[in-house]
Amino acid sequence: MTRDAKSPHDVVIVGAGIIGITAGLALLKRGRGVTIIDRKGVAAEASSGNAAAFAFADIEPLASPGIILQAPKWLFDPLGPLSVPPSYSLKIAPWLWRFFLSASRSKFEAGTRAQANLMALSRETLADLMANTGTKRMLRWSGQLEAYESKALFERGKKAWLEKEKYGYRGQHLDNPAEVAKYQPGLGENVVAATFTRDWATISDPLDYALALGEAFVKKGGVLETGAVEGIDADDHRVTLTLSDGRALTAEHAVIACGAWSKPLATALGDTIPLETERGYNTTLPKTAFDLRTMLIPVGHGFVISPLDDGVRIGGAVELGGLKRKPDFRRANAMLKQAQRYMPGLVTEGGRQWMGFRPSLPDTLPVISRSNASRRVVYGFGHGHLGLTQSSGTAELIAGLITGGALEIDINPFRADRF
Repeated sequence: MTRDAKSPHDVVIVGAGIIGITAGLALLKRGRGVTIIDRKGVAAEASSGNAAAFAFADIEPLASPGIILQAPKWLFDPLGPLSVPPSYSLKIAPWLWRFFLSASRSKFEAGTRAQANLMALSRETLADLMANTGTKRMLRWSGQLEAYESKALFERGKKAWLEKEKYGYRGQHLDNPAEVAKYQPGLGENVVAATFTRDWATISDPLDYALALGEAFVKKGGVLETGAVEGIDADDHRVTLTLSDGRALTAEHAVIACGAWSKPLATALGDTIPLETERGYNTTLPKTAFDLRTMLIPVGHGFVISPLDDGVRIGGAVELGGLKRKPDFRRANAMLKQAQRYMPGLVTEGGRQWMGFRPSLPDTLPVISRSNASRRVVYGFGHGHLGLTQSSGTAELIAGLITGGALEIDINPFRADRF
C-alpha cells in the first residue's frame, strides 16, 4: 500500500525490544516502510538483560499439571522460584486463577503443540535473520545441561524428554557424575545426574545482539524514534498513535510489541488481554568467575546459569509483582548462593545486578494476532521467558499479518481473544 499525505507512515511498531526490532526487519524485507518508536530506545528493558538463550527445546508451558502441586509452596516463599509480594496478591489473583485453569492436561498438551510449532519456525528463520544482519558470529551452539540433585528428579526429567522427542528434540541422559563432568567440569557433589541437549543455543550478549539488529534496521532504511505512546485509535482506514509529548503519528498499520507495557494500548482498543509482569533478576559475574562450558539449569530451582562472551550470568525466577514495585535484589543474591552449591568454585564477587520486566500471559503463550478492533493493528507480545528464542518466528508471523501473506504456522492458539 502506498503512502499519502494523510498517512505519512506505512507501519509503526511500538516497542524497540527484540520482538519489535526483528518484526521491523521482517517488514523491511517485504518492502514496507517501517518506523519503530520506543520510550527509551533499542533493548532498553527486558531484551538487554535476559538469559541469552535460544531455548528451542523449551516447548512445555510453565502452566503444567505438575505446577499445581508445586506453586502453592513456592508462592509463600518470598525468595522462591515463583512468588507474589503480599501487597500484590489481590491484584494478581484473577491472573493466577487463569494460570491454574491453563494447567489442565488438555490445555497443557495444546500449549506444548503451539509452542513447538513456534519454536520450529523460529529456529528455521533465525539463520536467515542473522545472515541478513551480520550477527551469525554471535551465535553459540554450546548446548544446555540440566543438572539433577536426585535420581528421582532425573527419572521425572527423562519422562519429560519423551514429550520433547515427539517434536524432534533430543537429550543425552547422563546417569553418573563422571559422565556429567565430560560436558561441564567442576560441578558440586550434589549433582548426581544430568541431561545434555544440543537443541539449545546462546548469544554472545543479548544487548549487543539487539543493538546490532537495531543498527541493521536503520541501515536497511528503517526509522527509529524515541517517544512514549500513550494512546491509540484505529478504524478501517488508519491507526493514530498519541504520544506523551502531544504528537500524533498516523499510520496505515501499527504493531504493538512493547512487552510488559502493551496492555494499556490493547485495552484502549477494547481488547481484554490478561497480561502480567514477571519480574526477573540476575547477576552477571566476570568471565573469570567460573569456567562455564555450556548453559546450566539447576532443575527445580527456577534459574539458569548462562555463558556470555564476557561473563557468567545467573538469573531467572518469577516474581509476579507488577511494574511499579522497587526491585528486591535479595532474589538475585539467593540465586547466587544456590549457584555456588552447583559450582563450588564459583567466585561471586564483582558482579552487576539487574532486574527486568517479562510480559507474561497465564497460559505461557504469547499474543500474535490482529486486534479485534481493527485489522490494521497487530499484536506481538507476552512471550515471557522466550522473547529472544521466539523473536524471528514471531517477526515472520507479524509481517505476514501486515502484508496479507501466507502464515507458516497456525496462529489460532496465539489469538488475542482466546481468554
